[in-house]
Amino acid sequence: MLMDGTRDFSIDAMQCRWQHLPGTARARDIAIHWLRVVAGDAAADSLHRDARNRPRLLHGDTSWSHSHARLLVAYTPRGRVGVDIESRVRRTDPLRIARRYFAPEETAALAALDEALRHDAFLRLWCAKEAVLKAHGGGIAFGLHKAVFDVGGEGLRMLRCDPALGQVGDWSLHMLEPEAGFVAVLASTD
Repeated sequence: MLMDGTRDFSIDAMQCRWQHLPGTARARDIAIHWLRVVAGDAAADSLHRDARNRPRLLHGDTSWSHSHARLLVAYTPRGRVGVDIESRVRRTDPLRIARRYFAPEETAALAALDEALRHDAFLRLWCAKEAVLKAHGGGIAFGLHKAVFDVGGEGLRMLRCDPALGQVGDWSLHMLEPEAGFVAVLASTD
């Protein structure tokens, strides 16, 4: 799904917003303002950080990610949600990072890709892992290797995960291109 500019959209039970971060605006402030609109004042006022610094609401769940003055926010009235965005201009050495943090089969799959495709596949994989780990609550400190994905193809498919993340079938993954030059993934559970 490719979008441009500020957009509100829905995926399953999730309400989402993609927008530019104006000037010195803080992502958290914009997220709270948007939560007031989609979830109500009580939900927005209940926003707090748990012991692992994950945003929490008394009712429902929210997650946001920002990169290069862009913001993606998601809210769901049930289950958990995690989002991550990355700019395609972010230059990294995908194989160096994968060898250190990803499962061996993911690293092998990335290494087998043509170099022209590897960077984008790495960003999609990174976003999927981070979105799942944000929804779980442990973040990347929990371990990027604990959620393993099929690297081939255009879609996202989780192959296996640590039991603390639940079952593979518990997760819904949605890959987005919110704007030219960006990759995003929304991960949710019911």
